[in-house]
Amino acid sequence: MLTGAPLTQNTPKYIQLAEQICDAIKQGHLQPDDPLPSARKLAELYGINRHTVMTALQNLVAQGWLCSAQRRGYRVNQALPVESSQLVVQPNTQARDIKPDFALSLPDTHTSSVEKETCEYSFAGGLADLSDFPYDEFRRHLSQACRAVNVPHLHYGNCSGEPALKQQLQHYLRRARALECDDLLVCNGSQEALFLIAKAFIKPGEGVAVESLGYPPAHCAFEACGATLHGIAQDKEGLSVDSLRACFERNKIKLLYLTPLHQYPTMVTLSVARRMAIYQLCTEYGVFIIEDDYDHEFHYRCPPLQPMAANDPHGIVIYVSTFSKIMFAGARMGYLVARADVLNQLVLLKQLMNHKNDILLQMALASWMASGEFERHLRRMTKRYQARCDAMALELKRYQAQGYALTFTVPDGGMAFWVNVHQDVSELGARAAEQGVYVQTEAEFWQFPQQNYTHIRLGFAGQSEEKMRAGLARIIALL
Repeated sequence: MLTGAPLTQNTPKYIQLAEQICDAIKQGHLQPDDPLPSARKLAELYGINRHTVMTALQNLVAQGWLCSAQRRGYRVNQALPVESSQLVVQPNTQARDIKPDFALSLPDTHTSSVEKETCEYSFAGGLADLSDFPYDEFRRHLSQACRAVNVPHLHYGNCSGEPALKQQLQHYLRRARALECDDLLVCNGSQEALFLIAKAFIKPGEGVAVESLGYPPAHCAFEACGATLHGIAQDKEGLSVDSLRACFERNKIKLLYLTPLHQYPTMVTLSVARRMAIYQLCTEYGVFIIEDDYDHEFHYRCPPLQPMAANDPHGIVIYVSTFSKIMFAGARMGYLVARADVLNQLVLLKQLMNHKNDILLQMALASWMASGEFERHLRRMTKRYQARCDAMALELKRYQAQGYALTFTVPDGGMAFWVNVHQDVSELGARAAEQGVYVQTEAEFWQFPQQNYTHIRLGFAGQSEEKMRAGLARIIALL
């Protein structure tokens, strides 16, 4: 039964009429094979043009709600799979109780990311300053990519990366990081790279050694692929070799995950001696190393140490890096370097997940790198971040001079400070968020729970020095 309810002006009338007929079927007012009034009667009932009615009815026939036959007019489709169409929108009790049986259960971390985006002051450690990104400059390269694109390249295939970008990355790695590679894999950010490695290497229950105080998204990727994580102790020089050896002796370890240049979150640079000892130990036990070099470019006090992958005679280092800190996280541009057999498996696995890359963005990035504008932007931002690093150090020292218990080491590079405030900070993140400040505390980075947490991580790159001082004042007031 159709009520002839008035049609509004907000939506085309044929759409409104079709929706009313659908609702009548769903609610059981119209049953399968029930006839509809003629188009003339419907036009009179709703006060609309007969052609509008015909358009609505024909659309419902195309969608499968109605059938039309000569001399029978329009009827409700007999093939609707229920006696009363109310069941379509009102599932029975048994159906309502059905719950999904997930293969894995992941923690919901959405809330913290929302807080970070909405806070007035953000001390997130990995956020680039996007206020001075050369958008117009990069837009020209995007436009050029659209004009110069080779149409066959837009089809499926070649999921390892646009050849022009891979070539530019190879030149850049050779020149800036002393890292030679015959090939590499372009990924949808470094997180995809980490997940690909975990999926390719790890069988359920196999061990992955990680920095106990480390990068949670990497830990989540490994655990999602079935890994058992083993935390390795750290000291003021970075990962403990003795702790790593003890772990290797007690457990079957498949991978070691490291952030050696700017340890995440403590910002400690792993010394050459430690790197060599760790490499030799992994060679002895047949363990592959994932080297996450997430912000290599931003090193201020001296030239950054070469990646471990630059001196890898046994081919056990899988090198991961990203453009998220150089450009912006939304670009989703990361890459990895590995020996040929490992790289081949990772490319095949990526093909299962993603048939094709963002070809236009990759072409634009390749053009930007080739023009020299990319490295000019990089030098400009490195200089800016160094100034902000110095400003953060001065501000923290000023509070020290006022008697606040703050202990920290000025990092050689990176985008954050690791500060011991000598009091429990378990609730500080939530309290700071109430004051419009996003700050991460030590508890967020431990793989295994600790008795007390006294450190905070203060990112300095993503906001001006003025905002840094104002936000830091609010944090200090809460201590």
